[in-house]
Amino acid sequence: MTCVVGLVDKGTVYIGVDSAAVQGWTRRKSKVAKVFRRGPFLIGYTTSFRMGQLLQHHLDVPPQEAAQDDVAYLVTHFIEKARALFKEKGFAKVESNTEKGGQFLVGYKGRLYSVESDFQVGEHEEGYDAIGSGADFALGALAALTRLKPTERITRALEIAAHFNMGVCAPFSIEALAPPARPPKR
Repeated sequence: MTCVVGLVDKGTVYIGVDSAAVQGWTRRKSKVAKVFRRGPFLIGYTTSFRMGQLLQHHLDVPPQEAAQDDVAYLVTHFIEKARALFKEKGFAKVESNTEKGGQFLVGYKGRLYSVESDFQVGEHEEGYDAIGSGADFALGALAALTRLKPTERITRALEIAAHFNMGVCAPFSIEALAPPARPPKR
């Protein structure tokens, strides 16, 4: 349960999250923010607070090599470090030789990526995405509210998701990650 919303506007990545902590039919408001920065990454998560805490406080990813493509870097370094961390700390689930983690959005170098529970790294053409139980409502809102400023658009998408989905609730938190500075031309 939850709703995590991300979008890219003029190279800045924004990720907004709700505060719901849901177990069964019980929903409480958590003070633990489901969005944070870790090095050059902006991460918003669903699935498990434990998973988010592991990513926030333990994930160490080596720097990207100059000649390496961003997606290749995320797949070969970022994801492999996350997988190893989940295994080491007892979060990964392995059934029938299939490893599962959780779902989260990653902002990196002006782009928004979605990591699925099978550790697939995806990116959508629209420049926005949403995950969690309120994702469908938030995606519809993001598609319709294109004239709003990024933080207003995310806030409205989360409000609409909370209105229609019992697993989503305010207050909402939004973080932004500006694009990396370009080196001066020589």
